[in-house]
Amino acid sequence: MPLDIDRFSHIESTIQRWDPRVKIASLAILIFGVALLKTLPMSVAALVMAFILMTISALPYHFVMHSMQWVILFLLPFFLILPFSYPGAADNHLLGLSFTWEGLRLATLIFVKALAIVLTSFALFGSARFDISMIALQRLKCPPMLIQMLLFTYRYTYTLLEEMRRMNTSMKARGFVPGTNGNTLRTYGNFVGTLLVRSFERTERIYKAMLSKGYRGEFHTLVTFRSGITDYVKAVIVLIVAAGLVVTDFSGHFSVATDGWY
Repeated sequence: MPLDIDRFSHIESTIQRWDPRVKIASLAILIFGVALLKTLPMSVAALVMAFILMTISALPYHFVMHSMQWVILFLLPFFLILPFSYPGAADNHLLGLSFTWEGLRLATLIFVKALAIVLTSFALFGSARFDISMIALQRLKCPPMLIQMLLFTYRYTYTLLEEMRRMNTSMKARGFVPGTNGNTLRTYGNFVGTLLVRSFERTERIYKAMLSKGYRGEFHTLVTFRSGITDYVKAVIVLIVAAGLVVTDFSGHFSVATDGWY
């Protein structure tokens, strides 16, 4: 099932009513601040903040958790690699391998920060239609080419997935049963080749259709944005939180480094 991050953007919430331009600018700064964190306590605080944002956004819990399981699956290998490969005082051994607490701490730090960033991104893009978010980015002077690439990628990923499903159903209807043999490899090779050719042909048709409708390298829209005092109050709160996390983290990291030096 593909991830439609804006599937529940119609749900009314404080974040959903936030001007998309101000919301993107504020939460992007918060995400950047979380990425700069170097201490575990502040990273945990950022994760708590992300959960608060998710709660305020009113996005369904099952929707977010279903998507987060793939993020967690991607991050878990860090706990298997870093404790045994990160340089540090290898006073401990596990299964005959040198084990460092510094590596485990780094893996935990990466894990917590990544979860905080992804959850904040869900609150950011899940509370508004994706095309509206892209238009807001355009109003924030984001490069038009980048916005168009994001829009086309998001839109036609699902089109290609649907094409893959139809081709797979057609193969099964003709009696194809995958196995560990050369025939299966040849069939899948033809499958990928056909998909690429069809994708290229579809791209040509779409581009010609856009040119015939006046496309000249940029999108025009009738969507208008209005920001009020409430939008800026929300932005100030988020920026204060981001600044507090970064400043406190820097102070704590500096203190730990100083103590370690002496």
